[in-house]
Amino acid sequence: MSDYHKIYADWKSDPENFWQSAATAIDWYKPADKVFDPDVGVYGRWFVGAECNTCYNCLDRHVKDGRGEQAAIIYDSPITGAKRIISYDDLLEEVSTFAAGLKDLGVKTGDRVIVYMPMVPEAAVAMLACARIGAVHSVVFGGFAPNELATRIDDAKPKLIISASCGIEPGRVIAYKPLLDEAIEIAAHKPDATIVLQRQQAPAEMKVGRDHDWAGLLQKMRSKGAQADCVSLKATDPLYILYTSGTTGEPKGVERDNGGHMVALKWSMHAVYGIEPGEVFWAASDVGWVVGHSYIVYGPLLHGCTAIMFEGKPVGTPDAGVFWRIISEHKVAALFTAPTAFRAIKKEDPDGKLFKNYDVSCMRTLFLAGERADPDTIQWAENLLGVPVIDHWWQTESGWPMASNPVGLGMLPVKYGSPTVALPGYKIDVVDDSGYKMATGELGAVVVKLPLPPGFLPTLWQNDERFRQSYLTTFPGYYETADAGYIDEDGYLFIMSRTDDIINVAGHRLSTGGMEEVLASHPDVAECAVLGIADKLKGQVPVGFVVLKAGVNRDPAEIEKECVQLVREKIGAVAALRVVMNAIRLPKTRSGKILRGTIAKIADGQEWKMPATIDDPAILDEITEVLQSRGLVAVAVE
Repeated sequence: MSDYHKIYADWKSDPENFWQSAATAIDWYKPADKVFDPDVGVYGRWFVGAECNTCYNCLDRHVKDGRGEQAAIIYDSPITGAKRIISYDDLLEEVSTFAAGLKDLGVKTGDRVIVYMPMVPEAAVAMLACARIGAVHSVVFGGFAPNELATRIDDAKPKLIISASCGIEPGRVIAYKPLLDEAIEIAAHKPDATIVLQRQQAPAEMKVGRDHDWAGLLQKMRSKGAQADCVSLKATDPLYILYTSGTTGEPKGVERDNGGHMVALKWSMHAVYGIEPGEVFWAASDVGWVVGHSYIVYGPLLHGCTAIMFEGKPVGTPDAGVFWRIISEHKVAALFTAPTAFRAIKKEDPDGKLFKNYDVSCMRTLFLAGERADPDTIQWAENLLGVPVIDHWWQTESGWPMASNPVGLGMLPVKYGSPTVALPGYKIDVVDDSGYKMATGELGAVVVKLPLPPGFLPTLWQNDERFRQSYLTTFPGYYETADAGYIDEDGYLFIMSRTDDIINVAGHRLSTGGMEEVLASHPDVAECAVLGIADKLKGQVPVGFVVLKAGVNRDPAEIEKECVQLVREKIGAVAALRVVMNAIRLPKTRSGKILRGTIAKIADGQEWKMPATIDDPAILDEITEVLQSRGLVAVAVE
């Protein structure tokens, strides 16, 4: 039996008491004057008056409690062949020493520090060192283009930037230092200094007076015996800024506080993920994304777990069995990744032949988030792994899951296509364009009732007004998620697509996510995307793209026809999906989200900008060719 309904009711009846109880799992220098103060901040603030330190709760207290010899981080890089196990003792020493180096370079509490790093343990060290001394870190995905990095430099105005000489992708080395130098050149704001981690694959030239060598700085601090202590911060002080990866306009700096963030993440590790202290938790993401912040670095360490830091890809490093090797070798209890990763594995190894080479009996659960998890992929993973596959839903802004099957509270029955139910902290509704609640089962905008729970962004960095305009004005009293979906008769939430992926075909509001679900069920389809393009008669019409599984030798035109027929059978003629095209690859962000909006702009002949987060720009040329071959590009796009 699940305790979910009782615990959700407890939260609903007394939210402050619920979160005050959860806060006892965190060590505080000073308790809160008010658990929640509705008169502070944009919508109220959590743990007002409390003082704490995030790094202390991630490292120092575990060492004091006898966990020092346990592995805190396991670094595994199939790209370079490097492996490293870092104990809590060793991580505390390295973080304290590096934090002393930051102070030696003039970084003070409240200063911003940009971290522009690949997936190496030093990225976590940099984040924790900032948290230790109260500097506000802003991690920018390593390898971002100079102009994108420059916009973040100008918004955050960092005292210092921490980087590495290079990042390493399958088959290529990306020199970061020239990108960093160009970004600093472009930016109006100039940091006082940079710290560069030299990697042997591409050492960087250093600028005298500005650039400092990571290893040299640590050596200098150790020779002096310098280590930085944790500083006492207000719970409401910012821990980090994380810029959302929008493809247009100025980036939005999501701000995260110290106190509420710790309480929510610590609570979620057991309640949502069912993980105990000492167990190995693997979020196969990147520190540049929110998943990396919450569940590679902070969540597992707050909970006293061992976190996996993986520098690789689900396929190609060296093959589609690398996830199984990591799980088997490092005794991973739970894996959290994007559905895209499993679609890639399924495409390369549809019969799971590589899986049979490894013992993954240590693994209890697989969690998917980041993009809609189609039932076909979930069932494939369930059949392969023999463990529950949990689709859960959250955003950069929320910082932790909003809806999930709560493993630690006792699992609820699974409904394919649903991330299950709203978690304590969240009252989720579905409304129409006017803000009125939709009937059960009807598609609408998914919104969260204010106030938002601990861990949710309190505002955008130094821009309360943009926060209000972006999230709180469309539906007064609610946070606008920009996702569309419905709630069924059992209270299960179904996220169908982004609200801008709801297309209007001759007056019918249709979800592209529903059509993708049908296409994904075709036995020859590895992954797919459906998007709406402009149509003079119907306003919009959907078009589909499918990527076929490895080893499929049938005529693609026949598969395309079958896909069109499948949608007609499952959804009906109202879907108006007449065109499905075979694509070699789909354009994605580095976190695995398909760039549907960019494809639609190409098809509609609109101006479009190369998305800063795109994994491989060449794929857009391939997609343009496919569209042109069907006569679906309104205007030739250069």
